[in-house]
Amino acid sequence: MRLRRMGAAFPTRLSFLRTLLRKLSAENAMVTRPVWQIDSDGFGHAVYTIRLGGYDYSLIAVSTDLPDDMRTDRVIATAWDTAYVLYDGVPDAAALARIIRDAPQQEAARFTHRELVLSRANKSVRLFDHVVTALKAGRQPDRARLNDTGYLMRTTAVYGNGKFGIADRGHFSDRPGLSGPFIAEMLTVWLIRGFTHDLVEHMGGAKLDRDIKRHLGIGNSTGLGMAPFLVNHPLLLDAWMFARETALSRVRAVKQLEIAQIERIYELVARAAEHLAKWEVADPIAARRIDRLRRDWVDFTASLTPYYMLSPMPVELILGDSMQYSVDAQELIAALVLEPFGDIVDPLADLMASPFVPTLDPRMTCDALMFLIRRDWHWACDIDFTDKRNIAQFWYVSEEKMEPRLGRRFEEPGAECETPLDIARQVKALSLDLKDASGSVAQFLGQFPQHRAAARRVQTLDTHPYAEIRENLIGEDCLPIDLLRCKLAFFGAARFDPKSDRWTRVTLAQGAPLFDELDNADDWWLPVAPS
Repeated sequence: MRLRRMGAAFPTRLSFLRTLLRKLSAENAMVTRPVWQIDSDGFGHAVYTIRLGGYDYSLIAVSTDLPDDMRTDRVIATAWDTAYVLYDGVPDAAALARIIRDAPQQEAARFTHRELVLSRANKSVRLFDHVVTALKAGRQPDRARLNDTGYLMRTTAVYGNGKFGIADRGHFSDRPGLSGPFIAEMLTVWLIRGFTHDLVEHMGGAKLDRDIKRHLGIGNSTGLGMAPFLVNHPLLLDAWMFARETALSRVRAVKQLEIAQIERIYELVARAAEHLAKWEVADPIAARRIDRLRRDWVDFTASLTPYYMLSPMPVELILGDSMQYSVDAQELIAALVLEPFGDIVDPLADLMASPFVPTLDPRMTCDALMFLIRRDWHWACDIDFTDKRNIAQFWYVSEEKMEPRLGRRFEEPGAECETPLDIARQVKALSLDLKDASGSVAQFLGQFPQHRAAARRVQTLDTHPYAEIRENLIGEDCLPIDLLRCKLAFFGAARFDPKSDRWTRVTLAQGAPLFDELDNADDWWLPVAPS
């Protein structure tokens, strides 16, 4: 639960997109397109409908003519190339007209409980125009350009859980198929990706080759707005990590690999090498990490001799030996070894939506609370918060867009508006006041009410070992990009392309099955561009 390792995460079998597509495949789900009112320039609206778990869901896509000078991925944007709503059911004429009117306004409009997810996306203009131009000319697009970008559009937000009046998650969380975390959002993303394929084919008047279409995912541009999520939802983070660690413990216990499993690992090792070879980023820090990862992968591949793979407890050997490589290589290897074991890994996806909420136990004694701090929070109590480097940053919420931001405490104004993401500092302050305390936690908090949140965090970590990021989130060295990558990898994102330590572009659903390919829904880990 350290930022550097969390920031090296890769998608796995437990990523939410993978889970969703397995569910759709198991149900033989079919996507229909009952409405296609798009003109030759690509503007208009469309509706896609799919049935999952006995319920119908519809993506309403609205494409508008956006001037180039208004196209931006920043959250302050007020117009986008396309806007989307995931609708609960099949919209009638009145609902469709309302959504077509309101969806392009996004947060400036208001929505109802029938809308489950709200999203918007902008074109990757150069690739989008290139693909349309190529199709109009009767040829397929240039495959090198496809690999450089990997998507026709990128979303700048995929909103769920009650934002702007749409349905709260509790409205559908008990439904079959949508019960997992972020499954509704991932369904929206997958359907948006299919719409982008249909749009360029419609405008170009020709079909894309299937292997090209499959490699075109949906992009995403994510910044600081997502970063605090893992801090603010500790029990959900615990559920995700617990499922992952349980999966790793299960595959480590495998006594012998079957020949088919060995062949599968060899196949995926080669695929990963090709994926890494084509993963190019401009950020110099990320580029150096990828270059080191490529070198480590060559050495790792060479170590996987037939004798080694046929040894007793082979996954235990692989993971143990991976410690000689970089953290990035270790995390990629951890994701790799889960792939051949869907039968023992995939059921854990059902445990990733946490039913728990943090609770305070006022009956606990102060001595017992202090014991938990000494046992679990030494990493926080060892930090010197009188050192300016350890309090160099502060989190706050932008007044303009109500989005989380990160400021420089000694260089920028606003520290008085700090939001309480300084968990380590809070727990250390709690420990200092708790040293000489006696009696119950209730009595202690009556005297020191400012420590209520910290006491609850400490008690929560006692029974949820992966609930806490064990880092100083206001220190000089805190990089929000690590928080972003961890969460996005659980979504199923790949091809991380950081633009700074505060925002990144990624690709979702790249290599995933198309609408009519759900019979083969689970073989797209680390996809590679068609040659």
